[in-house]
Amino acid sequence: MADRQIVMVGFLQAQNCSNYPASWRHSESAGDFMSPAYYARIARALEDGKFHLGFFDDRLAMPDIYGADHAESVRNGVRVVKMDPVPILATMAMGTKCLGLAATCSTTYYGPFHIARTFMTLDHMTGGRAGWNVVTSLNDSEAFNMGAAGTIEHDRRYDRADELMKNVIDMWNAWEPDAIQLDKANGVFADPAKVHRTEHAGDWFQNKGTFTVPQSPQGHPVVIQAGQSGRGRQFAIEWGEVIFTILTSVEQGKQVRSEMRADAERLGRDPDTITIAPAVYVTVGETQSIAEDKYAYIDSLAKPIDGLALLSEALNFDFATKQMDEPFSDEELEGISGLRGILDRIIRMSGKQNPTLADFVEFSGRGTIREAPHFVGNPKQVADNLEEWFVEGACDGYVLAATHMPGAYEEFTRYVVPELQRRGLYHKEYKGTTLRENLGLSGYRQK
Repeated sequence: MADRQIVMVGFLQAQNCSNYPASWRHSESAGDFMSPAYYARIARALEDGKFHLGFFDDRLAMPDIYGADHAESVRNGVRVVKMDPVPILATMAMGTKCLGLAATCSTTYYGPFHIARTFMTLDHMTGGRAGWNVVTSLNDSEAFNMGAAGTIEHDRRYDRADELMKNVIDMWNAWEPDAIQLDKANGVFADPAKVHRTEHAGDWFQNKGTFTVPQSPQGHPVVIQAGQSGRGRQFAIEWGEVIFTILTSVEQGKQVRSEMRADAERLGRDPDTITIAPAVYVTVGETQSIAEDKYAYIDSLAKPIDGLALLSEALNFDFATKQMDEPFSDEELEGISGLRGILDRIIRMSGKQNPTLADFVEFSGRGTIREAPHFVGNPKQVADNLEEWFVEGACDGYVLAATHMPGAYEEFTRYVVPELQRRGLYHKEYKGTTLRENLGLSGYRQK
């Protein structure tokens, strides 16, 4: 049995499609995506495959920046249905015992008490299996939906997020693990000396009070983060316990993982408390030929509008205003306030300081199954790819994106998981009942 084993995460969306917007067009994609049965089926597939975690990506608006209108996104089903993932997680928890369950919540539009209470409550209701995917939000559409005049500048969003995280961690640690006594004979519910008031006066928040939810069976929820560029990466290394990345090669993965682990050590963190997990797609079949036919069908479902709508959303820029061969000006590039990691990737891969719209479409892969590495083949071939990245030190696990829902997870569980288990790269049983136990993380962080 290998000392290191792959951490597997299911990449979920509470919407009409997976992160691949064309997935709803797949003939085998279920159409009951607003029903509890749909999410219960996904949860069963993930737990049958001994996935450590399923986490919901989320945005607070549909993609309506392209052409300054929602029409094309709605017509083409480009991630336009977006439900609140937290109630869905509670539904999924009822049909599972060990699967970790995480949701996204924005530090830009929600306050520390709201976030701390929501996720600590979820952690209790899941028996210590909850996680919080920390995001700062990225575009004006989200700001407008949340009653703000516009999005906050990129680095300042992370300044706010840092301050909020300190507040949330303090609240989560307010009750010591043995504070509750339930001494009915003497009428003592809890020891007040073990329940601590939290106070904070900063640039963004002024909090004073006592948190209302005691610690959960795992201490507090696991923190997931996806910052990849500049200030965002600094934030991820400081706070993230599972770090979600977009990588294009084993070589890049080895470099990124090595740098992040070194940065964590400089911050005084044990790098083994960080799980670095890139997004991947998998198309598997009984034979390579079958898998390649499946891949060709899946790839054919994408439309150009999918990528253009999602690029506009992610970069907070209306791509309908540019011609395909028109370079972006320095001023336009400087004004992009969304996912800076995408912009850095385009510049790096195109070799241009002023890429064109065509470069953005080609090198981002946005809206296609080429946005992340895609492993295609029979179970052995797919396992070979996953093993190579993992053994070479490019990652600690994977975030599996779905080409269609929920079949992509069911096929991975049926075909690939047994092959990885046979190689000793993947656990056969969960280590415990809490998410921290299964990820090998300590009870809680002090900050």
